[in-house]
Amino acid sequence: MKYITNKVKKTCLLVSLLFFAALYTSLSVADTVIISKGAIAAGWANWSWNTSYQTSATTQYNGNPTLSISYNAGWAGFSLDNSTPVNTATYQSLQIAVYGSTGLGSNKTVLALTTQDNAGNASTAYYFTPMANTWSVITVPLTALGSPAQIARINIQDNTGATLPPYYIGALTLVAAPVAKLSLTVDATAARHAISPLIYGINDINATDASLWQTLGITVNRWGGNETSRYNWQLDTYNHANDWFFENDRMGSSSTVNAFITANKKAGAKSLVTVPMIGYVAKDGNLSTCGFSVAKYGPQKSTDLYRPDCGNGAKTNGSLVTGNNPTDTSLAVNTPFITSWLNYLVQQYGNANNGGVAFYNLDNEPDIWFSTHQDVAPVGLTYDQLMSLSTSYAAAIKAVDPGAKILGPVVDGWTYYWNSPRDGQQGLWSTTPDRNAHGGIPLIPWYLQQMQAYEKKTGVRLLDYLDVHYYPASAGVALSPAGNAATQALRLQSTRSLWDPSYVDQSWISSAGPSNGIIQLIPLLRNWVSANYPGTQLAISEYNWGAPESINGALAQADVLGIFGREGLGLATLWPDGTLSANQPLAYAFRLYRNYDGLGSTFGDTSVSAASNYPANLAIYAAENSSNGALTLMVINKTTGGLTAPLSLSHFTPSGVLQTWRYSPANLNQIVHLADQTIKGTVINSTFPANSVTLYVIAGNHT
Repeated sequence: MKYITNKVKKTCLLVSLLFFAALYTSLSVADTVIISKGAIAAGWANWSWNTSYQTSATTQYNGNPTLSISYNAGWAGFSLDNSTPVNTATYQSLQIAVYGSTGLGSNKTVLALTTQDNAGNASTAYYFTPMANTWSVITVPLTALGSPAQIARINIQDNTGATLPPYYIGALTLVAAPVAKLSLTVDATAARHAISPLIYGINDINATDASLWQTLGITVNRWGGNETSRYNWQLDTYNHANDWFFENDRMGSSSTVNAFITANKKAGAKSLVTVPMIGYVAKDGNLSTCGFSVAKYGPQKSTDLYRPDCGNGAKTNGSLVTGNNPTDTSLAVNTPFITSWLNYLVQQYGNANNGGVAFYNLDNEPDIWFSTHQDVAPVGLTYDQLMSLSTSYAAAIKAVDPGAKILGPVVDGWTYYWNSPRDGQQGLWSTTPDRNAHGGIPLIPWYLQQMQAYEKKTGVRLLDYLDVHYYPASAGVALSPAGNAATQALRLQSTRSLWDPSYVDQSWISSAGPSNGIIQLIPLLRNWVSANYPGTQLAISEYNWGAPESINGALAQADVLGIFGREGLGLATLWPDGTLSANQPLAYAFRLYRNYDGLGSTFGDTSVSAASNYPANLAIYAAENSSNGALTLMVINKTTGGLTAPLSLSHFTPSGVLQTWRYSPANLNQIVHLADQTIKGTVINSTFPANSVTLYVIAGNHT
């Protein structure tokens, strides 16, 4: 059971006024959802604790029976659960018609209302007290609950710790939001900036199909992941780490990295190669060579079915195996080993400025080596250790190939943007001794400061891209199939965590971050760079929004690519969680931007201002194509119904036909070219089908 601990009171009237002031003119109102009206509504189940209730015909509401709620112990709760969570995208508030018994109102925060999603994540609490001996209707804006994306459970909990007199619920409803009059606007002279072509990248360590990457318009391919941290270039071997029982393996009969670079060159994609800096590489390619031999270190919780001597590094009681020998699997190496590899790559393919490897990652997720590579790096890095490794290996790269671009620190996710791996491994989230020893500065800003100090001292820039990994933390979104309707709706809203200052993340981050769940990732990283190391570009070398098999995943990916371009990200590479095939809906999201007509035509390369008055439902991205001046507009309908909206063009004079290309559930195997239209004026009136992406291509010039 998840109990309420937040004691922050909400000013109900102010929140309500602010919420309604932000709404657009109402055209119509969708149906409300009745949760309780004299009885618990169908679809909702009683999950209360220390609580009893019964229908009351004596205390009525509007002439109808009510529910009498009695708490039998302190902190008891009346709780209703729905196995099919409600997507809140079109709802604005919860309303409770409530009647209090005599003596209930002596404490002004008697009851606390929260909601939970289908993963159990709780909303912000809303505190209220029923008025004694009279009916009142309490409206709780969803914004006051932290704007939950879905509601699977509603809790009304005692907030006093004492047994309370009963109260009555006449009606509990989820109230629909007014339907806004949608509008889209584009200004061809505002917010102009180049879109980096490097945002259309991917991770494919086994890339050999150059024709597929050409078809999808892939611009950069990353050779990364846990196995690359211990890659031995001389033997073409690596270690699976905790992905698979810390076993060594051989990548191929010839150098996998060589094949990777060759395929990328053939496809016209740049190579991003991970440079190991963990200090060890696999000593052989024998799968029986593993980090935690059962014969040597004792029984373990899990072993490889085919190689039972290879364990997972956890004893049968759950504690970790310690004191193992790293050389069971690996050879100790340092920067000279990497220098020899880089020299070889330059000899084979030329330097970065002449068609060689363009980008290097400073290893892969060093913040969680203590988990992923516990057999060779069991202790989390400190701030200073991470910086020492980063500067040593980055300097070695620049010494061999000064034109190569370096990306770091390549951290795993949100937690270690802010905190020290050493502190995190020990669970010292509140005391943070390592972070405090560095002025209390979050890890990434401190890292940037040190890189800037190095350049000032030596005249050499070691860090070209601030690189992080980002996977949306909402349950069922990243690295997952489409899921149910609620999960699909959440997937399409969670892309807002990349930019939206009003979006509260619907995950554990909402209660475990410094910004009350508001991530606003790309602006956050941009601000950190501006304050601590100006001139550093931004990269996200791993991300994934899931559902590659579904139109839902294609919509999310198209939205993400639009956000990357608009927000000025420098480089991005999707982690596809398997091989991306040509006919997956996810692949069509890339085609929409990079090859929508099958002839190599692309979305524009200069971003311009584009806005929707309701981007949660209808998103738009706009860019001008520098080769011909055409305006390209990407419109994404995230809802399950058709949406109509006028699209107004400013500072742009159309000079020809309007081309329309669409990807939708009507044909998941093709981006359909609809009939061309002649443009009359500067307003396009369109209806965008449910779950669709529409690309407009408009010939003309900005004015």
